[in-house]
Amino acid sequence: MASSFEARRPVVIQGGMGVGVSSWQLANAVARTGQLGVVSGTALDVVVARRLQDGDPGGHLRRALAALPLRDVADRVLARYFRPEGRGPDEPYDPTPQPGLRPNRSRDELGIAGNFAEVWLAKQGHDGLIGINFLEKIQMGTPAAAYGAMLAGVDYVLMGAGIPRHIPSLLTELAANRPGSVFVDVIGGDPQQVTFDPASVGGDRLAPPARPQFLAIVSAHVLAAYLMRDEYTRPDGFVVEGPVAGGHNAPPRGQLVLDDDGQPVYGPRDEPDLTRMAALGLPFWMAGGYGEPERVRAALDAGAEGVQVGTLFALSRESGLADHLRETLLERMRTGTLEIRTDAIASPTGFPFKVAQLPGTLSDPAVHQARPRLCDLGYLRHPYVRENGAIGFRCPAEPVDVYIRKGGDEQDTVGCVCLCNALTANVGIEQHRREGYVEDAMVTLGSDLSGARRLDAEYWLNGGNAGGWPAAHAVAWLMREVHAPVTPPLPVV
Repeated sequence: MASSFEARRPVVIQGGMGVGVSSWQLANAVARTGQLGVVSGTALDVVVARRLQDGDPGGHLRRALAALPLRDVADRVLARYFRPEGRGPDEPYDPTPQPGLRPNRSRDELGIAGNFAEVWLAKQGHDGLIGINFLEKIQMGTPAAAYGAMLAGVDYVLMGAGIPRHIPSLLTELAANRPGSVFVDVIGGDPQQVTFDPASVGGDRLAPPARPQFLAIVSAHVLAAYLMRDEYTRPDGFVVEGPVAGGHNAPPRGQLVLDDDGQPVYGPRDEPDLTRMAALGLPFWMAGGYGEPERVRAALDAGAEGVQVGTLFALSRESGLADHLRETLLERMRTGTLEIRTDAIASPTGFPFKVAQLPGTLSDPAVHQARPRLCDLGYLRHPYVRENGAIGFRCPAEPVDVYIRKGGDEQDTVGCVCLCNALTANVGIEQHRREGYVEDAMVTLGSDLSGARRLDAEYWLNGGNAGGWPAAHAVAWLMREVHAPVTPPLPVV
């Protein structure tokens, strides 16, 4: 008899994108079709704090927090951040605690609340599957965030942008109501352990949460084989992501070579070996350039369980992208003027990052140059050892003189973008600075737009409406070459 995991393996995984782009509304819509809806787990503490300061339109977050079994946690978060009348038009958002290595109750509680609320809302009204996507490069807040998602009953955890070696053990420990840990890399020193203990927020008085399945996002079978060597690091499956995928990409294997446009050059060594992936014996899904019905069929024929797709869902009407950004992306895609670059230096992580070239966003060098440099959200800060042996934090997107004073290399700062603030601007919760400027967006999409163009053309041909296609329509389109039912039956809109 198949295990519950085997019986509920999806064919389509909706990608977990950006800060709030993979919203609970999007994940909910995908899960209702019988496939895996995924919320982005990046910066959900900031998302919940800013949505509450905006008055919680629709009351969704208050409804979710009313269901949080840690009542004191919910009450403290609401008392601190909820403004019934919302903010003034140009009023700055109140700051939130930055990630750190030492325990901080306010920070942990906000992370728990944000992750619980997003997953809980995504799971309402159906019995489908919901996952959450974390970035390995944002290590410090992961334990508390994962616990919040698990309290809401998350079914899958996915993680990429690094080597997620500590997550299987973390999930196992939290599912037993025991302290769970990750190890954070420190420049110039030993990794530091960051631990979250459910008892610190009263979780020891609750029934242990169910352990979700963990899918590691990898670019090659070599990393997959490494993670499988030990029970501590072994995931439940893999997402194998190629270099045309949106967001962060794995660097090319071997020495980095840039083309004439400054983009990393990928070659045959960067193509995943599907025969070796299948031989590992764990389920895997293909990602990056698989957003077309024939590619879904090809992935299944190659031994994969299915595909992970991002761009089709980022452009769907339920995604969290601000309407004006989605409309601009769609218009430029239709006219053939939408360019996606793989920027080798934009991300403070040091990983290549896909950037949609849009006027008025930080992809425009003039807009980027006009933005004052600062780092006040801190998700991508790097811990480092100071001269006195203490641990400090630095980010190549902070002021150049500050970064150098902290021992950083000035070359790291060239072209580096504050992704933390830019990604919040993508979903309409951009910071308004007291100095008078407003944070600008920077949008990421996959560089293979063929599927999005085809879906868009067919959607309009069949009488589609403005504002992008519904997520359920994208699922039905992707699944049309697969002899498996999509539930419920989806009409052409």
